[in-house]
Amino acid sequence: MSTRSAFLMAASGLAMASAVAFAAESPNLGQLATPEEIAAWDISIGPDGVGLPPGSGTPKQGEAVYAAKCIACHGEKGAGKPNDQLVGGQGTLPGDKPPVKTVGSFWPYATTVFDYVRRAMPYNESKSLTNDDLYAVVAYILNLNGIIADNETMDAQTLRQVKMPNRDGFVKFSRGK
Repeated sequence: MSTRSAFLMAASGLAMASAVAFAAESPNLGQLATPEEIAAWDISIGPDGVGLPPGSGTPKQGEAVYAAKCIACHGEKGAGKPNDQLVGGQGTLPGDKPPVKTVGSFWPYATTVFDYVRRAMPYNESKSLTNDDLYAVVAYILNLNGIIADNETMDAQTLRQVKMPNRDGFVKFSRGK
């Protein structure tokens, strides 16, 4: 056997031994998700509001949730700084200046605001708000944008009835079926 062949056989043996050792210490990537794990993330709420959970909240209740969980990133009354502005910007989308994209000026459906907040906020504790907290903070943000009144209650029925100012401002995309 040549020196080169012996070297390749030794290298192959070392590679196989390393692969076996690595597999034994792997993080179990690729294991099947359990139904419980899937259910924890299968929480999508679309524009039609199907799947909205039970619960309710008012702008007044949402103000307290916002003060405790949102103000550090989104500023006083959703004004922004250090992160995204949530309030204002109405009328800036078709203008000559860069648009101010907020919940009140850009977002097309209140139900998807709920969905986004439910999944991603607060940034450092995503999925930590209760359903009542979610309805309340969304009601507060909608109220700050002048979309709902101070005395309105948001729940699975009323949230899907909210007509956002920019609902019709998007062009539908056809996939050419």
